[in-house]
Amino acid sequence: MSLFNEWNDLLSGQTKGTIDDFWKEYSETEIKIYKHILSHKDEHLKGKVQDLVDFFGVDKVIFVGFLDGIQTSLSSGQLDMKKVNMDTEIDLDVDFEKLYFNMHKADADYLWGLEEWNNVLPEERREEIFNDYRRSRTVHVEKRPGRNDPCHCGSGKKYKNCCLKKDQEKDRNAQN
Repeated sequence: MSLFNEWNDLLSGQTKGTIDDFWKEYSETEIKIYKHILSHKDEHLKGKVQDLVDFFGVDKVIFVGFLDGIQTSLSSGQLDMKKVNMDTEIDLDVDFEKLYFNMHKADADYLWGLEEWNNVLPEERREEIFNDYRRSRTVHVEKRPGRNDPCHCGSGKKYKNCCLKKDQEKDRNAQN
């Protein structure tokens, strides 16, 4: 079984009794690795998976989960996660702005709040990225016509006497 399949099995196999311990181990692993990446911002994290697992002293399957999670924050090509094994050479070229954005997207305050970010991105830029993230979550809902507004179909009738009636009839017929 591939490490990526083991990761997916581990992730999907959590129960109410195991989930808290699982997320504790995963988040501690992430913190350890991200502190290193941020502290060594001018270097790529690279090496064989086995060597990096040993270097960080983490579980190999959890490490593959970390690799899966960082994929969208890389500047260059993503890994073929299904082919990653302990001998796979990795070279993570991290785009720190994408990473910061994605940490907000994942609601990972324990990561975007790391003090190591102070030496990677200026506070003003981090605020801009956070504001970009907030704007990306804004949903613009199309204004619905009021009952007495002109119908949007162009019939010249009020909405309540035209398409609203048709929609209500469809709903009644669907319920029967």
